[in-house]
Amino acid sequence: MRENLHRFFRAARGAGVHVSPAESIDAMRAVAQVGLTDRAILRDTLLLTLAKSQDEKLALGDCFDLFFSQPEPPQDQAEANNDASQDGDQPPSSGSASEAGGGQPAEGLGPLAQILLSQDRNAIQAAIASASGAASLSDIRYSTQRGIFSSRILDAMGLQRLRDDLDEITATNPALAERLRAALDALREAVRDTVSQGLALYAREEAENLRNEILRNAPLARIERRQVAEMRALIRQIARRLRERYSKPRKRQRRGHLDVRRTLRRNAAWGGVPFLTAWKRKHRDRPKIVALCDISGSVAQVSDFFLLLIHSLHEVVDDVRSFAFSSHLIEVSEILEKKPPEEAMAEIMSTVGFGSSDYGSSLVDFERDFMSTLTPQTTVIVLGDARSNNLDPRADILRRISERSKRLVWLNPEGRLAWGFGDSEMPRYATFCSVVRQCATAQQLERAVSDIVATYQ
Repeated sequence: MRENLHRFFRAARGAGVHVSPAESIDAMRAVAQVGLTDRAILRDTLLLTLAKSQDEKLALGDCFDLFFSQPEPPQDQAEANNDASQDGDQPPSSGSASEAGGGQPAEGLGPLAQILLSQDRNAIQAAIASASGAASLSDIRYSTQRGIFSSRILDAMGLQRLRDDLDEITATNPALAERLRAALDALREAVRDTVSQGLALYAREEAENLRNEILRNAPLARIERRQVAEMRALIRQIARRLRERYSKPRKRQRRGHLDVRRTLRRNAAWGGVPFLTAWKRKHRDRPKIVALCDISGSVAQVSDFFLLLIHSLHEVVDDVRSFAFSSHLIEVSEILEKKPPEEAMAEIMSTVGFGSSDYGSSLVDFERDFMSTLTPQTTVIVLGDARSNNLDPRADILRRISERSKRLVWLNPEGRLAWGFGDSEMPRYATFCSVVRQCATAQQLERAVSDIVATYQ
């Protein structure tokens, strides 16, 4: 059972449930207390010890039901006919239950043949489970491996010996051979079901990783409609990683260097014995981030992803002010802090989104109403394509923003080859930026935001 639990933990991770080594140890201890006889209690125990949220509880419940549901070998027509023939006046004896027409007895056959002819479903399921472990079914990753693992399981169960038995009894007892072939066909189907179950359990993580890797490198502006939900899920995973990596309580400051003068003065009453020590600490300014997000029609395809990442900043950095704009600019900090990501994005987009972009007018709004939020400790992040529909870009305001802040970072979803063409004002704006990064993919966006947040840890 210990090995089964380890395989279950692996399947749970593939289902999206984060199971740490410490949590798996706690789960195994809890299972040791409640036992294995009651499947409902076992299920509740694993859910209580492993799931940290409602989504994880649902995913873990589905994973448990799939993992512990053993596919039963279907009862073929030959077995049904045999059972019907045994319902007459002559009940079969235990010693001759596997004989057919008075031919060769099952005692002369191999273990697999005897199990199949006995029609003991529990024994067949136990044999399949044992062979699955021997064949390392938990290593299956792709649907193209179904045939390979099916063959491995059948070989581990003794398929070659069964074939030899069939060759021997075909000439002497055709009825028994035909019955054994029907049982073998049913066994093959049961093994295929077991492999399909293993594929559903253990290949999900690999398939999801492959799909996410493709999405991470796909241009955000060209995501197909059917991929939008998957991309949002990927961005949420990125945001969760940022929270887990950077929102943990900061380590205590190191004591620094011993301040000898202050230490001696403080301990003058004890003859200079340093009972009380004084240390020199380096002062660190409190970090601030101001984020300006373009949610106009030209970047409508990627605005959701920008807002999701900005939402994560509010959970990572203590002091964040967020603004969204298309033709005019509004502050959205309170919306992002008080509402879930989906609700916050919907409200922001309905208020100021999908309009015609006007960077000059939006910068004017920011300078008029929010310029006082900038200090020498502020990092300003602009997320947008810098396309202002041939209107005045007001680069002079961006220069003043750069002068008042610690640094100005511009994240552009367009490729660098498009900067400066058409109505793009990116080359003019880049003059006043400390960092200019292309963020055309989710991977580039994650790296950029991670680099920004990491400087404050």
